[in-house]
Amino acid sequence: MSTPNRRFAAILALALVAGCAAEVKVKPAQLAPLQQPASEIVVASDLPVRLSTGYTRTVPQRSRWRASGTLAQGTVYQPVNTVFAIEGRHMHEAWLVVRGGALQGFWLPGENHYSPLGEPLSIPLEEGTRP
Repeated sequence: MSTPNRRFAAILALALVAGCAAEVKVKPAQLAPLQQPASEIVVASDLPVRLSTGYTRTVPQRSRWRASGTLAQGTVYQPVNTVFAIEGRHMHEAWLVVRGGALQGFWLPGENHYSPLGEPLSIPLEEGTRP
């Protein structure tokens, strides 16, 4: 292969690698059962969440979430009557992990993993629904 063709092949390979989405960052985690009856939260306004993959997902206004268990990082809330997913190289079903009124990250129930946010986000909740 000639030098110009090698350069072109190398540039093409770099462009293809750069164009691929990043993997969702995960840590192994074990969901523990709730110690109290399941509570629900309702998100008061859209909450855009910028992921480390470069994608943004929005937790929708008025979406309802039911407490389903706990992790060391907080209480895990499953969406009610819908499916929520986060995106990287692949799509992952995702449940909210909330502690102290802030979204810490996501529980990926299909994989038994926790995906942390870079920084926790304050989650706007409707009055009367508190984690």
